[in-house]
Order: sequence, then structure tokens, then C-alpha cells
Amino acid sequence: MHVLVTGGLGFLGHAVTVDLLAAGHQVTVMTRGRIDAKPPAGAELVTGDIRDRDRVADIVKTGEYDGVVHLAALTSGRDSHADPLTYFDVNTGGTLNLLMALDAARDHRPPASLVFASTNIVYGSRHTGALSEDLDPHPESPYAASKLAAEQLVAAYAATGAIGAVTVRPFNIAGAVDGVGDTDPARIIPNIFRTITGQLPHVTLNGDGSAVRDFVHVADVAEAVRAALSACVPGSHYLFNLGSGVGASMAEVIAAAGDSTGATVAVKRNPPKPEPPHLTADISRARAQLGWSPDRSGLLQILSDAWKAWH
Repeated sequence: MHVLVTGGLGFLGHAVTVDLLAAGHQVTVMTRGRIDAKPPAGAELVTGDIRDRDRVADIVKTGEYDGVVHLAALTSGRDSHADPLTYFDVNTGGTLNLLMALDAARDHRPPASLVFASTNIVYGSRHTGALSEDLDPHPESPYAASKLAAEQLVAAYAATGAIGAVTVRPFNIAGAVDGVGDTDPARIIPNIFRTITGQLPHVTLNGDGSAVRDFVHVADVAEAVRAALSACVPGSHYLFNLGSGVGASMAEVIAAAGDSTGATVAVKRNPPKPEPPHLTADISRARAQLGWSPDRSGLLQILSDAWKAWH
């Protein structure tokens, strides 16, 4: 299968590309023009902004792809409140541009398989415990709303029979593949490492750090994306959570990071804030329908792999 990976130079995109290449697929990575990263050996690179409808159409028409993994997105809930138009432009409008490009090429190719990476953030904070795909979403930021709107676009277009589509909702992606880890300053594990290496004076915790979240290894997510490509059926749209299925508290993550690195992690405690005490992924649907299991997503392996990549 020839697969286009949009946003393929990002943290998840790199892991997806590595996994697809290892499975024998031909991969073309699309980037808006990053110069700080390179695709894995064996992948082709094309340049185009997902907001440029004509350029996206040209890339899709020229490439004649059998499958598309759509990862290109803006992902900060906090930033999206300050700049909602850009978030909808990239996340929703960019998805529309990609679907229109696939539609323009449909007379020349069989229906493509599309895997769209959404986010668990679309569930909002009204729920607690294990979140299933059957819950009603409650987006609480322009970021979450833009992703949910993109999900709806993908589902509506798949219903025409023009493509087969899968939307995945990853939880907290972490770990590393091929020496490429997460550096997002909004996430706890990169900030723990910045604290250990002296780039930050401390990592902050809300209250006692007892809030539990689901961390999933980026390699496991990449494997699920590949399985989802094979599960696409023209005229159908499927939705899968991707997580470890278990949770770890923020305090446990900090303690485990200290144990795995041998370092003392300085912590500053902020007052508690209203937040769900326990959010994990119900991954029974992905296990049953994709035959997928997050075998690398133990907290210690996630932290060990992430720390090696950090160096």
C-alpha cells in the first residue's frame, strides 16, 4: 500500500512512518516545510500546507495513494482559546481540503483508506473513569471542537462510499520511537525531563497529584494506526480509543521518572483545580475489532524509552 502521512515529521507521524515502512508499505510524508526534522530512511518527502487546498489536491492527485493517515493538526487547547480561527482553519478546514482532494481523485482510483487522528479531549471533563466511544462528546475548547467537527466531516464523507475511514482518539501519547520523543512543553513527561536536566526549576502539580490519566506508548499508537488502515471499508466509518486501558496518577509518573532516571525531581505544588479525578481509555473495541494490544504501554517502558530519546 502507498500511504500518505500528513504531519509525518511530528512525534506521532515519525512513529507511524517507521511502523508502516517496517511492515513493507511505501510511505510519503507530507510536511508544511519543517527544517528541524527529517523523515525516516525510505520515506519520500513532499511539502505542502494542509490549508492550501490546491497544493493538497496536487499532492493527492500526483501520489495516487491507496491510504492516507491524517495527523497534521494544531493541538494546544490553551492556545486554541486565544486563536480559535487558526485552529478551525488547520484542523477542520485542513481535513476538508484533504477530503476534497480525495474526492477530486476518486474517478481515477479505488476508494482510499483514511485514518484520522482525533483526540480523547473531545470527551470533555464531564465524565470520569474508563471512557468508551459510545459517550457523547463535550468539547470544551476550540481545539476539541475543531477536532470533533473534523471527525464529523470524515464520517459524513465515508458514508457516501467514496472512502473507508477510521477515526482514532489517542489518549496521552508518550515514549519514543527511533530516537524521536515528545518535547511538547504542555505535557508532564517532557517537563519532568526538563526539570531533571536543569531547563526548568521544577515540575508543577495540581494539589496532591492524585489525578489519574492514561498514558500510551507512541509505538503502540502507530501499530494501531496501521491496523486501522487495514480495517477501513468503503462506505464505513469506525471510531476507536487508543490508550493503555490503565491509569497512572501525576504523582506516580513523577516518582517513576525519578526511579527510572536515578534523579530527584523538584516539584512545586499548586492549589487543586477542578478536574476529573480519573480518566482512562476503554480500549475493548480496539482490542476486539483491530486485534490490537498496547503491549509497550507500561509506565516504566514509556519513561525509559522517552528518557533515552531525550538524551
